[in-house]
Amino acid sequence: MKLGSFIIRRLLLMLLVLFGVSVLVFVIAKVIPADPVGAILGGNAPIDLVEDMKRRLGLDKPLIQQFTDYIFGLVRGNLGISLKSNRPVAIDIANFFPATLELSICATLLAVVIGMFLGILSAVHRNKFIDHFARVFSILGVSMPVFWTGLLLLLLFYFRLGWLPGTGRLGLFVTPPTKYTGLYLLDSLLSLNFEAFKDALAHLVLPSIVLGYSAAASIARITRSSMLDVLRQDYIRTAKAKGIGKRLIIYRHALRNALIPVITIIGLTFGGLLEGAVLTETIFGWPGLGRYIVNSLLLLDYPAIMGGTLFVAVVYSVVNLVVDIIYAALDPRMRA
Repeated sequence: MKLGSFIIRRLLLMLLVLFGVSVLVFVIAKVIPADPVGAILGGNAPIDLVEDMKRRLGLDKPLIQQFTDYIFGLVRGNLGISLKSNRPVAIDIANFFPATLELSICATLLAVVIGMFLGILSAVHRNKFIDHFARVFSILGVSMPVFWTGLLLLLLFYFRLGWLPGTGRLGLFVTPPTKYTGLYLLDSLLSLNFEAFKDALAHLVLPSIVLGYSAAASIARITRSSMLDVLRQDYIRTAKAKGIGKRLIIYRHALRNALIPVITIIGLTFGGLLEGAVLTETIFGWPGLGRYIVNSLLLLDYPAIMGGTLFVAVVYSVVNLVVDIIYAALDPRMRA
């Protein structure tokens, strides 16, 4: 199958998945025994005010009509109006998502560099000190809760040593850069605001390490396992017999063929981080998408919950699509 046909088929499957997610989100929102009108107005609100709010939210319509309006609104890009902020949910997501995106990119880059480096060294120097160190590193990264790691780093580097800032994206007395993308590092460079760039980078260090550590542990384990499988293949022994240098064998022959499972875990990790690292964003006061959705859940802000959930599904589906395309480009057998 040609690459173009493969991409079209994956796009159609992605649309089908997103439609299924939208149906599930709508059904779950209606099944949950909670009253968004009561959450907004309070339990002692007059009946006429309650009925007026239901009309404004469309809750007085038949269920089928509510679902139809919901689907047609999604097609037009309308995710509804947040009951908390009284703004379109799409605008709220556009304001909160760049913070999560910036944190996820930094954490993923950190995880990929450390995880692949340790995984390769661990496979090449099997059962030696670096291999044992990588195993301990991976076990700790997978088993330690994110909130515990975050609190420890805050206690050490912020409270005790004072080397790094604590919460938020910028310091209180630092002027935010001119908004172009919502990514502070990029926007500060574009606006030549180097003070904001330095401060934003410092605020990214601790949450990126917390998120990147667990991801790096998974990447290191998968890289090691995949590299060990490839290094046992006959063509690797043939390359060694021909006198090809060890470094060339590892990075040109072995690593390229070991990349497919590694790309899988990297894609899934990045997609998971983009969903919103709720605990990390809460600990570090990070104004991201995860905190937005959790606060919406606590306030029974149904439009924000449904819109945020669908946006997360779209992001995760797009990441999986990109991973599939990379698969197909690296290995044409994946297109079948």
